[in-house]
Amino acid sequence: MRKNLLLSLFFSLVFLTACKKDVPDNGNTNPPVPTLTDNDHILPGNPTNAQTNASYTTNYLKDYGYYKISYNSAMGTPNWVAWHLQSEDLGSAPRQDDFRSDNTLPSAWYRVVSTSYSGSGFDRGHNCPSADRTSTIAANSSTFYMTNMIPQAPTLNQGPWAGLEDHIRANMVGTSNEAWIYMGNYGNAGGVGSNGQFSVIDNGKVRVPSKVWKVVVVIPKGNSDISRLDRNATVLCVSMPNDNRLYTTGNKTAWRNYIISVSTLEIESTSNGTALSLFSNIPEAERTVLKSKIYQ
Repeated sequence: MRKNLLLSLFFSLVFLTACKKDVPDNGNTNPPVPTLTDNDHILPGNPTNAQTNASYTTNYLKDYGYYKISYNSAMGTPNWVAWHLQSEDLGSAPRQDDFRSDNTLPSAWYRVVSTSYSGSGFDRGHNCPSADRTSTIAANSSTFYMTNMIPQAPTLNQGPWAGLEDHIRANMVGTSNEAWIYMGNYGNAGGVGSNGQFSVIDNGKVRVPSKVWKVVVVIPKGNSDISRLDRNATVLCVSMPNDNRLYTTGNKTAWRNYIISVSTLEIESTSNGTALSLFSNIPEAERTVLKSKIYQ
């Protein structure tokens, strides 16, 4: 009897071990994907598989509450910033202009300061815009961390990029829709500011990107968002040279000349050293259609 019981326990253990779900143990190369809820800033996907782990020095995921970023400590800029946008995020809070370092970054990393761009010929270009976070003073203030900035050509930042941000808020989101927005950059050749072309500023601590991109996916407001992020969603993707010579601050619609598909963006970014995979949380059949769309 005892022998039969032991044999039964043994074979039960073997069976359970064989049926156990296989979870790969790849260290930092393939960490588990966290459960995301409606309105999470990276609900459609984490484009570079960034992780909140200090060993990810060039792909560090940080949650600022009002947006999430993949920070590159070697470049002194984010790889990308992601945020969810709907009318509830827009209010009457004034622009805070409190540019500052993020002193909570890992202590060994260089911390870009509010004056790091001074005299460079480049604007402190927001990724998540100040105007997208006006529901409260705290929300607006959060956008002024230097980790949310890139060196951006002034005519681009103040001209078509500002026009693009206005278009998204007014014409794509409005009061009835919600959007997930990603902004990023790539390219090591540098950009052209008001003082000429530079690949780095701040004594080499901050990289100046060659291209600046934005991806927007929009659906009507509702619940169970991930199930509604399908081929019927509206997608806008642009990638623009970071070149002060190409734009004017008065032309707010020039972004329309740089509309591409998400698939094309991924190819361009990856070939320039920043591998991207957008919409990775969306089922493949729907994702493929979304990535092929060209905004009209």
